[in-house]
Amino acid sequence: MRAVEQERVPGSTALTEAVARYAFKLMAYKDEYEVARLYTGGHFQRRLQQQFEGDYRLHFHLAPPLLAKKDEHGRLVKREYGPWVFTAFRWLAKLKFLRGTAFDPFGRTAERRKERQLVEDYFATIERLLPKLDAGNVGLAAQIASIPDQIRGYGHVKEAHLHAAKAREAELLRQWDDPLRIVVREAA
Repeated sequence: MRAVEQERVPGSTALTEAVARYAFKLMAYKDEYEVARLYTGGHFQRRLQQQFEGDYRLHFHLAPPLLAKKDEHGRLVKREYGPWVFTAFRWLAKLKFLRGTAFDPFGRTAERRKERQLVEDYFATIERLLPKLDAGNVGLAAQIASIPDQIRGYGHVKEAHLHAAKAREAELLRQWDDPLRIVVREAA
């Protein structure tokens, strides 16, 4: 992609930089294994010890995808878990080698399938842009490539951001497909 951008728009790195940043963002999502690693890697415990003294008890509000019930809107409902969850996190962190395999218990959840689909869709969109890339539309291409910046949060919060991001992406792709409508703006 970098070679195509340099060939078509010499000196430009806007699209290449956007794709590098946002492809990474989409591929580096925090799944259950990563959350477990973050809680058990030592940094979290050190921060707790720096901030709190004496006898304290931790409670976690979680919505594990395989255990949580759903509310009337189909969203997972968080429950409170006590300190014993650290033991579960330690086991889960050790099982990260299952990620992406047929044995990954979380890999078939709707959220994980959507995460993988987002990555595939992103690269398909970038491939769609490359044949028409030129100096007049590289800014628009970078805006399209930057759409993942709008996707934040987890669960239903992420879903709402994703919906808005997809609407914006559709608007920008309409501009891309209809050269008479192209309005070049600087990438955010």
